[in-house]
Amino acid sequence: MKPMLLTATDEIPEGSEWFYETKYDGFRGTLYWEEKTPILKSRNGRLLNQVFPEIIDFCLGIYERVQSFLPLQLDGELVYLTNNFQSDFSIVQGRGRMRNPDSIVVHANAFPCHYVAFDILLHKSEVQTNRHLTTRKQILAKLFKSLKLPSQVNYEDTNRIQAIDFSEDSELLWNKIKVSNGEGIIAKKKTSKWIGNTRSLSWLKIKNWRYVDVILTKYDKSNSYFNGAIYQNDVLVEIVSFSHGLKEEEFKTLVAFIEANGTKGKGDIWSIEPSICVNIACIDFQGDKLREPRFNGFKWTTTVNECNWENMRRQLNPLPELVEFTHPEKPIWPNIDYTKDDYLYYLQKISTYMLPFLKDRLLTVIRYPHGVTGKMERFFQKHAPDYRPGFIQTKLVEDINYILCNDIESLLWLGNQLALEFHIPFQTIKTNKPTEIVFDLDPPSANEFSLAVEAALRMKAIFDQFELTTYIKTSGGKGMQVYIPLPVDTFSYEDTGVFTKFVCNFLVQQYPKWFTMERLKKNRGHKLYLDYIQHKEGKTIIAPYSPRGNELGLIATPLNWEEVNDALNPSSFTIPAVLERLQKQGDPFRNFREDINIKKFREVLKQLT
Repeated sequence: MKPMLLTATDEIPEGSEWFYETKYDGFRGTLYWEEKTPILKSRNGRLLNQVFPEIIDFCLGIYERVQSFLPLQLDGELVYLTNNFQSDFSIVQGRGRMRNPDSIVVHANAFPCHYVAFDILLHKSEVQTNRHLTTRKQILAKLFKSLKLPSQVNYEDTNRIQAIDFSEDSELLWNKIKVSNGEGIIAKKKTSKWIGNTRSLSWLKIKNWRYVDVILTKYDKSNSYFNGAIYQNDVLVEIVSFSHGLKEEEFKTLVAFIEANGTKGKGDIWSIEPSICVNIACIDFQGDKLREPRFNGFKWTTTVNECNWENMRRQLNPLPELVEFTHPEKPIWPNIDYTKDDYLYYLQKISTYMLPFLKDRLLTVIRYPHGVTGKMERFFQKHAPDYRPGFIQTKLVEDINYILCNDIESLLWLGNQLALEFHIPFQTIKTNKPTEIVFDLDPPSANEFSLAVEAALRMKAIFDQFELTTYIKTSGGKGMQVYIPLPVDTFSYEDTGVFTKFVCNFLVQQYPKWFTMERLKKNRGHKLYLDYIQHKEGKTIIAPYSPRGNELGLIATPLNWEEVNDALNPSSFTIPAVLERLQKQGDPFRNFREDINIKKFREVLKQLT
């Protein structure tokens, strides 16, 4: 059964007969569940069970819960969520092209996908397609509640099957989609029925177009396609081939201009020297081309030099209208040629991974108003300034009105204030107990970083023996930090203090030539300092993925334990390197809140007390 399809339109329909959903950029798929193992199929009928093993494994894990509701059929989208309103299509597409089972498993572990359901077609053998959409949504919501599955999309939730929420406020949802750089919005008539293999006017899709300026370079008269390019490092690089979107007069104008000013080459292909710029609507840039391009207009006043990689990157990733941004060209890390705009782009891309650690924590930032070269002017900031905008959330604690960085707008506002370092406590505002243990491994200098590697590996050996899951990151400076996630509101700082002191004492006793717990720097010599006293209420640690105020723009970077060896070099983790590694290998902290063994930690504490 081929799915019901959407009709594209440029305007969001308004009225009480509509409601609205987020449009995710992924693979459309139906989930048919009759036996223990469900059948996952693409819109073209391709079996996807082997391609998305994490979805099938999750289904097998909840089979006992779902068994009484079978047979069951859902309509939805296979996505790789980067936030609650955006899916990275390149990840999903890359998975879809894989054929090697081992490669698929590795990819699924690094980039686990979700199946987000927006409709129910079969429920307990009863066909639902002839019911109104509002009724089907009610049945879907009731089902997911019974199964204890999320009834709205949450990219942090490891439940691999979730339901797409809907809204009757199109403006509110559209604003969230735009801020999150999502693909678009879907409008559906509440009375619509599910009609397979039909492109319906009752389901409308409205794309969140991005607009990129390009230089016209070629025209192929045989198929009426034009090519466009931008400058990257002073080299002209073609990024688009387009024909859609041109009105008849616009098409004639372009052809006449090229034939009057260009050169005819082989066949029917004309080329033209960089001279005219046009604006292209698209939904993304993938690989080396704009996706779904269409002509949007002439840019007569735009110079060819303005059509470059940096401007394209910003046009593809527009900053939220809610936040006021200033001096984007200001140099922040001159040694790596990074401006404020580069930094804001980093924060946009890293927000997916960074915000879960900042959320609901009393934030301390270090601001560098003149960039990292102006270290003398840097300052710590805990108290929210009076000039903060209204969307910034705060929490008053002991006469300090702390900022809570709970969303992308707050993160980017802080970035515009040139807050380069984000330091967070070990607890959220919802508890007075730690949510993780962190060991700070502090070598005397970057030249002795090998001591941090040695300490981390020996710590991991201890924790493995205790059967505790651990995570590790660089500090963004000369050291590293080892994390043990804890269940919320369970263990006190007194409990964790017993544990941290034991571990550090043990290492110092076993390896006194390498490690010390001496507080005074002058008495440490060339030993690594094990700072267990730092782990207490009121103290802070650098947040995962936060930059540091050093000249190289190093990041406090989560690592895989396999990377912790003699070859590890903390200076490798610059801003561009961290963005690239996330694209290639995913986030090592992705399961941070899931790998918690409360029973084991209780057993360990019992042994130590």
